[in-house]
Amino acid sequence: MKGFTRKNPYFSLCGLNCKLCSMNISGHCGGCGFGNQSCPIARCSLEHGKQEYCFQCPEYPCEKYAGIDEFDSFITHSNQKADLKKMKKIGEEAYNAEQIEKRRILDRLLAEYNDGRKKTLFCLAVNLLPLEELRTIFDEDDLEMSVKDRAGQMEKRLKERSRVELKLRKK
Repeated sequence: MKGFTRKNPYFSLCGLNCKLCSMNISGHCGGCGFGNQSCPIARCSLEHGKQEYCFQCPEYPCEKYAGIDEFDSFITHSNQKADLKKMKKIGEEAYNAEQIEKRRILDRLLAEYNDGRKKTLFCLAVNLLPLEELRTIFDEDDLEMSVKDRAGQMEKRLKERSRVELKLRKK
């Protein structure tokens, strides 16, 4: 969007974790303010003083957030409001540190456990599972298996730990 820029490539204006998105990983989306297409929430930010995050706006939460977390795009929208609340509570630096660690975990999942069919699953899991749980998902014995077997083992492990279905919710 013309005139809309951002400093943080990890967390979007509306509460999405950009660096944990399959489109961002594939190089198809830079995130809002980094070359992404027109967005009504980015336009709203421009109209309301160029807020870096929606929670900084005195009108947040506004009507744009009604039902925003009901369906997903290329990334889960399940935690948008909760993640905005968390960032507001712990601060940008601490939130970004968590996102950087989650991205390292995601990169490892993709490098060591992806059989070519698990990118979306891994992106969802890293977005939805708490960092404390993600730190414990790796088992060094997995590396002795084939990639296909490692991928299956990791999928099973992630699904067992998740309290939600690890599948994008489409309209």
